[in-house]
Amino acid sequence: MDVHSLPEKEIVAIILYTSLFLMILSVVLIVFFYFSRKKIIQKELEKKDLVLQYQKEQLHAIIFTQEEERKRIAQDLHDDISSKLNIVSLNSHLLTAPNLTEAETAEITENIINLTTKALDNSRKIAHNLLPPVFEKFGLNAGIEELCEEFETSKSVKTHYKNEIDFDEKDIDRHLHVFRILQELMNNSLRHGKATEVWISFTEKDGVNNCNYEDNGIGFDSANAENQKGLGMKNIDSRISFLEGTIKITSEIDNGIAVNFTF
Repeated sequence: MDVHSLPEKEIVAIILYTSLFLMILSVVLIVFFYFSRKKIIQKELEKKDLVLQYQKEQLHAIIFTQEEERKRIAQDLHDDISSKLNIVSLNSHLLTAPNLTEAETAEITENIINLTTKALDNSRKIAHNLLPPVFEKFGLNAGIEELCEEFETSKSVKTHYKNEIDFDEKDIDRHLHVFRILQELMNNSLRHGKATEVWISFTEKDGVNNCNYEDNGIGFDSANAENQKGLGMKNIDSRISFLEGTIKITSEIDNGIAVNFTF
């Protein structure tokens, strides 16, 4: 049918209905895009809130860990260093007393020497725990070798260490986080896992550094998220985040623990 043959009223009605339909469609599309955009923005805000919350938790874990470390150092200084130096001071004053026999003088002097030697040894241990000199001088590989030797000699655990990576000395600040992660894992293996053997290996794949860590301890149920929320694990997560890496922990009761992290 030719449009020109239609009555004028029908043509006007068709134009009005078409315009109305297009207006309604436009409003529907505007409302749809408005609420879609609003939902996207809301999800982005929720995501940012989650990231901020995670960052706050990480920061809290780091600060709490630092405070605990400071308390431990203060306690070590007080118990091991200050107490011994106080006794050295008392013995030194005794040497000024009149009428001391030669035997008494020799005994007091020997006490001073012994206590001073012990205080020096303990101060070295405290400094070593803060930052092992071998790590600062020779890097991550040497630092972990010494850490393994220390655990074998003083904590009765057999360690197996293998490294296939030539670590860049310029990354020593980042490597310190790797060292602390392994230190934390080894302490957990002994303190909580009652392990007698530990395996550590470094490999590189597609430009990514991998560390595999295992022990033969009592293990835990890694499927239960609550088992991985301890302060030590939060501290490890914070360091992994700083290294822009990933971490995977698997464990079963009576079957040790296996940890793989990248950096």
